[in-house]
Amino acid sequence: MMQSKRLAPLLNRAQQHQDEVARDLAERQRVLATHESRLEELRRYAEEYANSQMSATNLAQLANRRAFLDRLESAVEQQCQTVDRNREKVEIERSRLLLASRDKQVLEQLAASYRAQERKVDDRRSQREMDDLGARRVRITAATAQREHSNGDGQ
Repeated sequence: MMQSKRLAPLLNRAQQHQDEVARDLAERQRVLATHESRLEELRRYAEEYANSQMSATNLAQLANRRAFLDRLESAVEQQCQTVDRNREKVEIERSRLLLASRDKQVLEQLAASYRAQERKVDDRRSQREMDDLGARRVRITAATAQREHSNGDGQ
């Protein structure tokens, strides 16, 4: 079996791996976008709530309002951390995809190199066969001419 054909299963596996990593990256990006959207919603809500002109009629209402704002700020902070973690995961997946792409590219280049070598070998073989055929024709022509010459002398 030719070397280039032996690489076909490896190339298929490399392509499958690259596709799998690309799907993982797409999923991580989707999750990140969802978390970023939640973060923006939380920030917007916290800002609207903080800027709202609710009148606190007593100290308990003021304390409740302040406690709720603190919880909102805490939720925004937690969501920021979640977004950061998910950004890191996206970058990890992006790196994995880059590596998978490089692996596949190396195999493709190796297969192309093997195919080029195989073509050269085939071309040399074909040239050798053509040379042999040409030499055989020359010998046959020479032998035929020799016989005709011998037959012509003998008459």
